[in-house]
Amino acid sequence: MGKIWSDENKYSTWLDVEIAACEAQNELGVTPDDALKIIKEKADFNVERIDKIEAEVHHDVIAFLTSVSEYVGPSSKYIHFGMTSSDVVDTALSLQMKQAIEIVLEEARRLTDLLLSKAKKYRDTFMVGRTHGIHAEPTTFGLKMLLWYFEMERNIERLERAKDVISVGKISGAVGNYANVDPSVEIKVCEKIGLKPAEVSTQVLQRDRHAEYLSSIAILGASLEKFSVEIRSLQRTDVMEAREPFSDKQKGSSAMPHKRNPIITERITGLARILRTNAMAAMENVALWHERDISHSSVERVIVPDSTILIDYMLAKFYTVLKDLVVYPENMLENLNKSGGVVFSQQVLLALVQKGLTREDAYTLVQDNAMRAWNEKGDFKKNLHEDKEVEKHLSSKDIDACFDLKYYLKGIDEIFKRA
Repeated sequence: MGKIWSDENKYSTWLDVEIAACEAQNELGVTPDDALKIIKEKADFNVERIDKIEAEVHHDVIAFLTSVSEYVGPSSKYIHFGMTSSDVVDTALSLQMKQAIEIVLEEARRLTDLLLSKAKKYRDTFMVGRTHGIHAEPTTFGLKMLLWYFEMERNIERLERAKDVISVGKISGAVGNYANVDPSVEIKVCEKIGLKPAEVSTQVLQRDRHAEYLSSIAILGASLEKFSVEIRSLQRTDVMEAREPFSDKQKGSSAMPHKRNPIITERITGLARILRTNAMAAMENVALWHERDISHSSVERVIVPDSTILIDYMLAKFYTVLKDLVVYPENMLENLNKSGGVVFSQQVLLALVQKGLTREDAYTLVQDNAMRAWNEKGDFKKNLHEDKEVEKHLSSKDIDACFDLKYYLKGIDEIFKRA
């Protein structure tokens, strides 16, 4: 990923655009055959030389063209003919962004496949579901993984759309009206380098494209943060249902040798904030003056490379966490039972309603027994068996049936079929 954003690759991509434009101009009779031959044979650049020229002229494209002309000689007058700087810079940037998101997509698909594998592995591994951080009803760890799988599928769809939106180029001149360059040049250049011509442009490609691109990356980062926060929560000492891998030689604290901290998922959580900030900066870039100003340029030089490099890193790190994730099914079951069986309260509620009680009366009856189990650290099922009012409506067998864990698997097959 880093190579895509190197100066060497940036200028190499600029040169590809310029040469493609010369070839298209040759077909129109603008660039002579002999000049095109020399350009294709000799065109090159030197990064250090470009930096030196730019320090004097304060214009990166002019510095680049000057360096190229030093290799080509007199025929260089046909390079950049009728074009403006953004014809090269924006078209090349689109190509770099396309290359970058293809790497991100590859990593995202790899993680998505792993999530499906984990979901199948832990399909029937019971754990307590939590809402508001409080025990709710039984669920399975596999269903949690499947939820993440489908979220990653949506992220991939967003990335694909962003790739399509950004895969455009423009060779339309100083204000986008093709005054000094034929529209066919744009078509041929884009076709040669694997982009589509923008339907319309000013001096620049419109920055809503870049905003959508970076927003898609930020949403993917938010998903990785969500997954990471869940693992961090499950790794808490008083929960310990799953945890990050921790190598034999790894250290958790300079003061406390026993520490085993979720540092990777914490790191992912922090980096996701940068991606969201960068996406906001990209939205600020949408509104430019008239046919363009340059306020977006300095921002993009930071946020586009940084966001693609960051998300690539985050995907790779989360993959390593998930691949070697340590899962404790016995702790999951222990925690599920820690609340004295109150997680089965809805089953008891529905059983009483089916026996003829109003929902309000059944709710009060169940809640009274559940609260006693909570407050006294008791046994919800035992409370129900000893409650004379409950006994009027539910037999011992009816009560026991409400506490069957396998009941909560009955819809799992249907959900997994959707994958």
